[in-house]
Amino acid sequence: MPVKPTISFENLKVAFASKSDAELKRMYLVFALLNNKLVSNLGIAMTKIGFALHLPIKGIMKQTMFGHFCGGETITESTAAAQKLAEYGVESTLDYSVEGDGDEASYDETCAEILKTIDKAENQTSLPFAVFKVTGLGDYRLMTKVQAGEILSQDESLAFDRMKNRVDQLCHAAFQKGIKILVDAEESWFQDTIDAMAYEAMEKYNRETCTVYNTYQMYRHDMLARLKAAEEVAKVNGYVLGAKLVRGAYMEKEGERAAEMGYASPIQPNKLATDTDYNLGVEFCISNGVYLVSGSHNEESNQLVVRLIEKHGIAKDSDRVFFAQLYGMSDNISFNLADAGYRVLKYVPYGPVEKVMPYLMRRASENSSIAGQSSREFSMIKKEIKRRKSGDGRP
Repeated sequence: MPVKPTISFENLKVAFASKSDAELKRMYLVFALLNNKLVSNLGIAMTKIGFALHLPIKGIMKQTMFGHFCGGETITESTAAAQKLAEYGVESTLDYSVEGDGDEASYDETCAEILKTIDKAENQTSLPFAVFKVTGLGDYRLMTKVQAGEILSQDESLAFDRMKNRVDQLCHAAFQKGIKILVDAEESWFQDTIDAMAYEAMEKYNRETCTVYNTYQMYRHDMLARLKAAEEVAKVNGYVLGAKLVRGAYMEKEGERAAEMGYASPIQPNKLATDTDYNLGVEFCISNGVYLVSGSHNEESNQLVVRLIEKHGIAKDSDRVFFAQLYGMSDNISFNLADAGYRVLKYVPYGPVEKVMPYLMRRASENSSIAGQSSREFSMIKKEIKRRKSGDGRP
């Protein structure tokens, strides 16, 4: 007998409460494009060409993909987007989504920008988290060498030390200002190096409460065991483990590299295995005192987390468990959870339009390849437009 849902994600009036009729029409356009794989792929190709040829397409992007999936070009603009979400009980993290130029100056610039998001969050209750990717702070090739056990040259060692110092600078700033900070997961061939930095920061800053969170991609078949091992190490060493669980973001790249280099793919054999391990992972975290950010667009997983919160007597407004979704996606989940009193976090990407394009291209590609996701979003948007036309307008 199926378990009766504790919370409904079908209330479209709540889901789209923050959207004007014009914004809803823009959503319709965006998801109509994403829902057609051929058109989506063509649009991605044309956008890449447009920016490469310096064609005047920035305005179009701000009215479509960028405008929907990003909070703005600056911290000020994205903070305004976060404040609008906060009116409906949804919290945010400002996600600087610019991919650097791969030199020391760009790494310093990225670090300085993320420090600004931490400063901004200090006095904004709607911004409980900051977030960063380690590849924005240093060369992934150095992390790959370290993970492979290769000896770094003197210059490489100095560069690697600078990378680690930037990571520590961000975690320390978050700790000092009472902000939580998420370390994003990346590719498997240097993820061990990222993990080591995250755990070193946790040992320093997660003694009393949870400041630093590492990210676990559950589409890796070894990730549930790695999560459990991390919890055991944290317990032995006397610090709190912070874990953000996601299904994963680099599946095609992981498979291609494994095939090319002749090693076993780290990816689960199928989606069912990923879903199973994700759900086992959130259950493990909540049952073992791990501070959890459940980063999922899957309705069943979110229902499970709600049931686990109730089962373990965790207050809805506690910082023990956050739900997280991407800005511009799964508002039916985010807004209905927030309306019910749970802590909900939206990742709000920002940065200059042309520099955020790599992020947006991945987002479009991921949406078109996730079975049922974009069509589900599109279907709900159409239902909401129809509902409003019937005379039952916005709340």
